[in-house]
Amino acid sequence: MATDTQLALWEVFLQAKSGANYIHAGSIHASDKSMALQNARDTYTRRGEGTSIWVVPSDAIVASNPDDNEMFFDPANDKVYRHPTFYVMPAGAKAI
Repeated sequence: MATDTQLALWEVFLQAKSGANYIHAGSIHASDKSMALQNARDTYTRRGEGTSIWVVPSDAIVASNPDDNEMFFDPANDKVYRHPTFYVMPAGAKAI
């Protein structure tokens, strides 16, 4: 029986320009976070793409189950505290 000899799998997210959303670029293998950043840079930014890189161990990512869609994404219509009109804006508040 063959054993898996690959290094840990990491997911790579790139930010195209400052302030933009991070977009999933792909996956790389690395032994630690420093190597993951280096491998991600070497693999996904060879042509100057991006201004910032995130690397996340693949086993640290958790996803919702599509079968739980209705329960998990329950509409917030009955939760008025989630609507911004519920709060009173303080005098002098900026950038809110």
